[in-house]
Amino acid sequence: MKSYLFLLPLFACITLQAQLSPPNFVVILCDDLGYGDLACYGHPHIKTPHLDNLAKKGTKFTDCYASAPVCSSSRAGLLTGRTPNRTGIYDWIPNNHAVHLKPSEITLATLLRDAGYDTAHSGKWHLNGKFNSDQQPQPGDHGFNHWFATQNNASPSHENPKNFVRNGKAVGNMEGFACQLVADEAVNWLRKGRDKSKNFFLNIWFHEPHEPVASPMSMVENYLKVTDDVNQAQYFANVENMDAACGKLIKALHDLDLYDNTVIFFTSDNGPETLRRYRGAGRSFGVPGPLRGMKLHIYDGGIRVPGILHWPGKTKAGHPISEPISAVDLLPTFCQAAYVNTPTDRALDGTNFLPALLGDALCRKTPLFWNYYRAIQDSPKVAMRDGDWKLVAHWDGPSKPLGGNVNPDSMKLIKTAKLTKFELYNIRKDIGEKKDLSKTEPDRLKTMTEALQKKYLEVQKESPVWTF
Repeated sequence: MKSYLFLLPLFACITLQAQLSPPNFVVILCDDLGYGDLACYGHPHIKTPHLDNLAKKGTKFTDCYASAPVCSSSRAGLLTGRTPNRTGIYDWIPNNHAVHLKPSEITLATLLRDAGYDTAHSGKWHLNGKFNSDQQPQPGDHGFNHWFATQNNASPSHENPKNFVRNGKAVGNMEGFACQLVADEAVNWLRKGRDKSKNFFLNIWFHEPHEPVASPMSMVENYLKVTDDVNQAQYFANVENMDAACGKLIKALHDLDLYDNTVIFFTSDNGPETLRRYRGAGRSFGVPGPLRGMKLHIYDGGIRVPGILHWPGKTKAGHPISEPISAVDLLPTFCQAAYVNTPTDRALDGTNFLPALLGDALCRKTPLFWNYYRAIQDSPKVAMRDGDWKLVAHWDGPSKPLGGNVNPDSMKLIKTAKLTKFELYNIRKDIGEKKDLSKTEPDRLKTMTEALQKKYLEVQKESPVWTF
């Protein structure tokens, strides 16, 4: 067993946790699901009955954030509790690329496994370029005893994928849709694969609704009643199919008598893809709801996502929570709930959010923070949210997104770029980030700018440099 330096858990949530045994954990992560893409978050057409019911019986977070506006970075933040630039995951990772989640990073799966949990991952991985190779760490090297995964997207599409790998062995051609296959793997592990003498952590990362989108025609046909565009109907059906996969998983937890002692957390890796932003994105009809921006934006449309938590007997049924939380908060929160200590030999950016379940504010050491160097043209690259307020910053690098993913040229900018223009928004009053208050709130601007500059420089200094 690995040894770490540890910080004793905080006991602010002792009322919530008193006399409780550690729960099981299920994390469900979607790919490119927009803030407004579920019925319970306001979509007028897409049917998501299982997730709506989960939100009704559990807690819906109105201000839930991904750790980045792009997939690989977001996943690194979720697993490590660290803002992704600290880990060197600056962008999505192409196949055969040098970037990977380093073996020195300590993940939530590793912490829970070493504390006695059985662990499994099912679905997209996207935390290395050399997938299923001994040249870079694989899911099994980051704490998962069982894994069933793809490097990036399901290929050739969600329908009948042929690029899944199970515990290092290629599976080959499969029949069905990716989300159902991923859910089936998870359910089969729950029924037959896990060590039933242990608690478990099950990590489910769906490919849906990322392109290339493919959905069951029976669902597609139902949406042709509300849209004339078959591609839009495909997207609507894609989200519904993912919801049905969630329903399959929830039913299995009930059938196996695991539901009452399992924390289920559902979210998305970033905001929705822009229609036809790249070749092959012809079915990207996700919506950010009232938010500004989309995927790849530091504005809330790129990072604010659905967030549903269900913990029977611990969450107040149907009670929405507006306290801002982030995917980087999962590691300290789950560790607190499981009585597992967190590492002290590295910076953690997440905060235990269990107090929010009791209606209390969180005591963050530093505000929520994002940094994405390839943000959409002329848009900010860095952001910080502190309570009701959000500060975004441009940089002195190119305004156009740098091409070619992480490379020697972009590494220089990541390590040296300085912040320049700042915009200030009251997110609580101005959810669409339409009114820049930087000129009318000079004192707040000064205080938040100093805090953002300090955090940015700290993260920039720690950010590792890749060799190619």
